[in-house]
Amino acid sequence: MSAGIIDGKRIAGDVREEARREAEGLKTRRGVVPGLAFVLVGEDPASQVYVRSKGKACEELGFYSVTERLPASTTEGDLLALLARFNADQRIHGILVQLPLPKHIDEQRVIEAIDHRKDVDGFHPMNVGKLVIGLECLRPCTPAGVQELLIRSGHDPAGKHVVVAGRSNIVGKPVLNILLQKQKGANAVVTIAHTGAGDLTPYLRQADIVIAAIGKAGAITGAMLKPGAVVIDVGINRIPDPSAKNGSRLVGDVDFASASEVASAITPVPGGVGPMTIAMLMKNPVLAARRQCGDA
Repeated sequence: MSAGIIDGKRIAGDVREEARREAEGLKTRRGVVPGLAFVLVGEDPASQVYVRSKGKACEELGFYSVTERLPASTTEGDLLALLARFNADQRIHGILVQLPLPKHIDEQRVIEAIDHRKDVDGFHPMNVGKLVIGLECLRPCTPAGVQELLIRSGHDPAGKHVVVAGRSNIVGKPVLNILLQKQKGANAVVTIAHTGAGDLTPYLRQADIVIAAIGKAGAITGAMLKPGAVVIDVGINRIPDPSAKNGSRLVGDVDFASASEVASAITPVPGGVGPMTIAMLMKNPVLAARRQCGDA
């Protein structure tokens, strides 16, 4: 068996085009342009790349956006004051604080300081709680992107056994809560498997769909999978590669070569889940803007 490739770039392109059309419609109907505020504290290179790519996506879709780059020495009080200003700014419908933050700043306090109606990351406890009980909310972008990948590639999770490898607040827990809801595009039987189990193989071998989000390069191999499983690899790990121009390359949490011989479909890394995260981030501010202006 050779697995089919789930093309995250193509599907993300479709999602971004939908967001662009929805934004144009909102502007026509209400005169409202979705607005995003990005906040970056410190000089972390990866965070700077992420923020630039998100800002570029906003520009391409015709959104209004502002980026605040703050020094690593910024106090928690100053950051909270900035968020309060963005909360009150009617041009801003979504706020994204790039994580991680410097150690002297309480990340949870910062997350909770964002107006939950503008929480386009979907991390605020209000949105987390609504997600758990199946209410409309701003959903975390990567888990929402995983669901879209499954649906749009013809792998509806309804009635399937989904095993999520990983229990993070960013991916594992929210994707569990998205896929188990009694709703269209969900309604799966979901198991969370994590490092507390020691050996993940007995759980993974039962899965019709595997969602890998454990943060360890190549940790899941083809031998651990049920033949014909669908594999969504959320992992992004940089490993040394002397043959690469910069001496390293990106790989997922799944050993792609061996898994491709067992799975029926698989996402590549890069080019799978990654593009979907930014695409779904572009959907959230449109939804937030519609709700804030009474259009939804």
